[in-house]
Amino acid sequence: MTFSILAHDEKLSAFGAAAATGSLCVGGWVLRGSLNAGLVASQGTAPSTFWRDEVLEFMGQGKSAEKALDSVVSSDVGRDHRQIIALDHKGCTAGFTGTDSVPWAGHQAARSLACAGNMIAGQSVLESLAGAFSASTGHMADRLITALHQAEKSGGDSRGLQSAALLVMTPDMPPLDLRIDHHDDPLGALQKLLDRARMRPYADWLHEVPVTTDPTRAPCKLAKS
Repeated sequence: MTFSILAHDEKLSAFGAAAATGSLCVGGWVLRGSLNAGLVASQGTAPSTFWRDEVLEFMGQGKSAEKALDSVVSSDVGRDHRQIIALDHKGCTAGFTGTDSVPWAGHQAARSLACAGNMIAGQSVLESLAGAFSASTGHMADRLITALHQAEKSGGDSRGLQSAALLVMTPDMPPLDLRIDHHDDPLGALQKLLDRARMRPYADWLHEVPVTTDPTRAPCKLAKS
């Protein structure tokens, strides 16, 4: 019912995640991230928000993606109904797909890039996700939306799509956290929302709020500099 992608651009210190599903509110359910920990996408027929939050917490404490996943998956007796991928702050990835996931279900994890899907058309969806992202250039957000579109063209969610989400984090900008919770064309709506977020006055305001590289940034401080 869901396909997702996690990515890290080491040169730009950028982390990005995107997901789409044939159900509601994919962003609220699936994606979480922080610059000091990395990214997580937790999904499945009975997705665990505890997995999502605990894996992110463990990675923030210094555990690798693989060890963080092992810490939460091994002790959960309902794990066969769940799926998760993780990418730590060093770019290492890991994934798990429960044996009772609705087919087709699977994941693939490589350096700085991980994809997962369940109730999708097949392996080709994940290959399209990863391939489209790797072959694209430009801003992380644009590359992720391109990847979602290609995954949909490869079959995507077998029920069609209702929601989509995008999360991009860099040290010098506030998080870009965009969500389409219900729409007949969630990928198109997500693109329109991204375009709007790049327009004034919202885009100007983004340069006034605190960021990792300047946690005390404010309009009055900018005026004095």
